Amino acid sequence: MSCGFAWASSMVLVAASCLTAHGQAITINTKGVASENVDRRYAQVEATKVDLPEQQIDARGHQDILRALVAEQGFAMRPFPKGKKGLMLAANGKLSPAGEGYVTAITEHGLSVKPGDRVVLSNIRIDKEKIVFDINGGPEHKHEFLRHVQIGTGPNMTNPVVQDPGQEPTGSRITLTFSKYVPEVTPAQVKALLAPLISFDMKTPVQAYTDTLPPKLKEAILNHHVMVGMTTDMVLFAMGQPETKSREVDGQTPFEEWIYGHPPQDVNFVRVNGNRVIRVEVAKLGQPLEIFTKDEVEGLMMTNGRPVVAEASRPSSVQLGDVHRNADTQAPAAPPSLRAPGETLPSDPDPGQISNGSREGPMQPVVFPKDTTKEPARTVPAHPKPAAPVDDDDDDAAKPAAAAKPDMAKPADSGSPATPATSGDQPASKPDAAPAPKTLLPAAR
Repeated sequence: MSCGFAWASSMVLVAASCLTAHGQAITINTKGVASENVDRRYAQVEATKVDLPEQQIDARGHQDILRALVAEQGFAMRPFPKGKKGLMLAANGKLSPAGEGYVTAITEHGLSVKPGDRVVLSNIRIDKEKIVFDINGGPEHKHEFLRHVQIGTGPNMTNPVVQDPGQEPTGSRITLTFSKYVPEVTPAQVKALLAPLISFDMKTPVQAYTDTLPPKLKEAILNHHVMVGMTTDMVLFAMGQPETKSREVDGQTPFEEWIYGHPPQDVNFVRVNGNRVIRVEVAKLGQPLEIFTKDEVEGLMMTNGRPVVAEASRPSSVQLGDVHRNADTQAPAAPPSLRAPGETLPSDPDPGQISNGSREGPMQPVVFPKDTTKEPARTVPAHPKPAAPVDDDDDDAAKPAAAAKPDMAKPADSGSPATPATSGDQPASKPDAAPAPKTLLPAAR
């Protein structure tokens, strides 16, 4: 048996290929999500085109940005991860991380903001070559250093200067980088540079969320149309809260049935499993029931048309080799073994003998029981009469009785059977019981 393993540093990649002596191959492949197969929300952004001035920003430009943008609200255009590193966006350039690294950051640090959520620029810090924006409180505690400072000595020591609320920060961070220095940009230009991540336009929550989706999916939500493959958030934005919910089980699949509408209006039955719509039924008055089960969203959310669930939530796959067996005509393959072909161990039992408690051994002919269906039936009395006891004294008394009746012991000379003596018309008496055989003792020497 031979196995091979390989690891890659940029992503989790484990590939194992094992060959058994029976020619069966088992391949286990666990890999991260490739950059071209990710969800559109994690893909690389389209670079902006903002004319940047050549002069370096001064103190007045600092104040203008802080005064206009601190506590400014907007809508997230894609998910933001937690953590101190956050997202780095180059001015008129690309986003880092993107693709696979973006998904890894969300998985390791957690999700801070979902697409379409309202965000607040809680703090802004301008350095030499970058502007750092803390979103929704940022990824760090305020006054991190003062939370560990106490005044006094011994029992008179005070509590820390800043009390710990006991809650971890849930905010995120966006860093806007420039090539050499931060130019003299206006607040409006900063908003334009952040447009791939944050939209500062006045929108309703539905508009803010649908702007993060592909055009066809956005149109379906705005038209209050539910498609198979939508998430529960999409259904709530499209149809609102359901009028009735019911939990049922189809085979071994639990699901929720969301019901919208009442007759004579159209009634929609939306079946939800987990966080996805798996079935939609539309009942219209006077028309047959329309049933939709094909996923229509899987190709819209991916950069290459592949479903997001198959790539992101199922990274591991186990595949058997080209061995296909028919269970009706072929026996199952032997289990995998570390032995070489034909190898035996001293502890193995002798193939010509059957060990105690083992079923292994040579095949023996099958012995069937004798067929007794054609033999005559045998009857046995249910209550047999017990035999009369015989004594030696009775044997001596029976001798003269037998000698007194010679006619009943032997037949007549004429060859006719002997007739017992009778007195008158009385029936013949039954013959006496035969004497018990005597035991011959050996003669004394």
